[in-house]
Amino acid sequence: MTTGQPEPPTDADLEWCYDAVHGVSRTFSITIDRLEEPMARHICLGYLLCRVADTIEDAGHIPPETQTELLTEYDRVLDPDADRTVSEFMTDVEPWLPEERGDDWEVVAQTPRVLRTFESLADEPREIMREPVRELVDGMAMFTDRYATEGGLRLQTVEELEEYCWYAAGTVGTLITGLVARGTSRERADEMRENARSFALLLQLVNIAKDVEDDYHEENNVYLPAEWLAAENVDVEAVTDEAHHGGVTNVIKRVTGHAERYLDDAQRYLEVVPEHHGNRLSAWAIPYLLAVGTLRELRERPEDVVREGDVKVSRAEVFALLQQFEDGVSRSNLAELRKEMAEKPLHH
Repeated sequence: MTTGQPEPPTDADLEWCYDAVHGVSRTFSITIDRLEEPMARHICLGYLLCRVADTIEDAGHIPPETQTELLTEYDRVLDPDADRTVSEFMTDVEPWLPEERGDDWEVVAQTPRVLRTFESLADEPREIMREPVRELVDGMAMFTDRYATEGGLRLQTVEELEEYCWYAAGTVGTLITGLVARGTSRERADEMRENARSFALLLQLVNIAKDVEDDYHEENNVYLPAEWLAAENVDVEAVTDEAHHGGVTNVIKRVTGHAERYLDDAQRYLEVVPEHHGNRLSAWAIPYLLAVGTLRELRERPEDVVREGDVKVSRAEVFALLQQFEDGVSRSNLAELRKEMAEKPLHH
């Protein structure tokens, strides 16, 4: 891969990357705020590389065949053995940049900046990150190509839902685990790898369960399995219709229950994650516990996903959780906090 950018990255480039994450992801913003160097920059850059692909894959205004072409080209830019430059990629992607672009599209517009900052990293972390990012990009290209004639993703089965979640989130879990497992014992690293998929799929399934309306109207994607919708006599193209709120609510309950299957393994991941290279338990425990709280809300009011378009924990509960970690939370406290948040909001 050649960036097509002769100038080296600057401190301003890295600062821009940190600011960009804060603009596009509340979850990763919390995570990166709690990491120290060098882990903070590694996770920041790895996330932004993935966000470029995710934004293209989610773009309802880009024809699916073009999405596939752009994602395939982006993968070639990431391939150190390919001769595709980031300048060539930008030439192809720039016609699709919205005139009034938000934070997500600003990251895409600044792909050269992200890439040259990534390429400035030391060899070991850079190469640990590269393959999982490329697997994510390839997986997204495969899905946009698979549903090209549909105009957007229309997942058919729970197995396909899990396959999609692997490419969208499991690959990120592999990236994170590769970085934080360096220098730890083989036994601990193996246990992390065994549970990394559960940790990542838990977070992704929670997002899918709570974002049904946005996914359909803003991205033209339906991640709820068609086989589960069919069992409720709901056509995938009617997933947000008021007449089908009851049936879609039942499917959201099923996705919520499916996500809950990963809670124990995800907790075990946290119980063994090492705190070195700037890694901190709180960086990953807070998103996990926020997922626990969101699952509670989804269990108690799943109908709000289709009636109001969103279900999430309150700002007051997020603040209460952050305060818990400011006061100090150890691995031994995780089970207790999980139990409390599964039953009621933490600030009550």
